Amino acid sequence: MSTQTQISATTVREITDWLYMEAGLLDAGRYREWLDLVAEDLSYIVPLRVTREREAVTDVVEGMTLMDDDADSMEMRVLRLETEYAWAEDPPSRSRHFVTNVQVAPGDSEDEFEVTSNLLLYRTRGDVATYDVLSGERKDVLRRAGDGFRLAKRVVLLDQTTIMTHNLALIM
Repeated sequence: MSTQTQISATTVREITDWLYMEAGLLDAGRYREWLDLVAEDLSYIVPLRVTREREAVTDVVEGMTLMDDDADSMEMRVLRLETEYAWAEDPPSRSRHFVTNVQVAPGDSEDEFEVTSNLLLYRTRGDVATYDVLSGERKDVLRRAGDGFRLAKRVVLLDQTTIMTHNLALIM
């Protein structure tokens, strides 16, 4: 995050409420409405992580991702989920996004905010007794728009290095 400047409590609350609203849309499978929350220049990345020795600078593998999307490819994901050909999500997953530890800092421009939050994502599919739990840190850039905020960038740093889920057809 950029150098610390005072962010008003009202702005922090608005951003936190936006994150909760976003989680609600995703949990309800309202992906078309979620798309209305993303900026045209969206960058959405879930990098690959590996276990490294303590001295390593990072555990993120440069250039390797589990997801690397923009607004157009997210639109394609949603379009596919709206068809009968989204076999990975038939029947649809039931998910619950738990968003915590929200921290807000000024972004690179006056209308942008760097937002860090923790995510716990629970997903179950069909009538099976198994479930998926993914945890991680999200690093977002939210841009103030006339009627709220738009997601301009999201990097999801999953805590797991081996992802055991059936698929990653979820928006995190």
